[in-house]
Amino acid sequence: MDVIELARKLGQAVQEDPDYAKLEEAKKANDADEQLQEMIEKFNLLGMTMEVEAAKEDADESKVDELNAQMMELYSKILDNKTMQAFNEAKDAVDKKMNDIVAILAAAVNGEDPMTFDPNAHHEGCSGDCSGCHGCH
Repeated sequence: MDVIELARKLGQAVQEDPDYAKLEEAKKANDADEQLQEMIEKFNLLGMTMEVEAAKEDADESKVDELNAQMMELYSKILDNKTMQAFNEAKDAVDKKMNDIVAILAAAVNGEDPMTFDPNAHHEGCSGDCSGCHGCH
């Protein structure tokens, strides 16, 4: 089996993982939450309105500030929504798992033993945030 086939199998295993199933359930719950969808739609409309206003040569800064304040208030309400909170928790779990997978693969490419490499251990020169990392050393 070549590495591409193994990657496909890994992708399949990720989709069979309970954390992935929770994320898919949370996505469906978000889509079904009419109040949440209305808030997201209003947030997006406010964002477009603010962009249009800010792009004007004679942009009304007070109007832009007011739109921004409305967006931030609505954003806070969106994050306080229980359905959105469940989604964010499920997404964080999947993101963590994906970061661990990428860290293990990067370590293997850098010569580490993928069977013993601990993606959660603090490595020399590591800030612990893998988002800007090119692999552990």
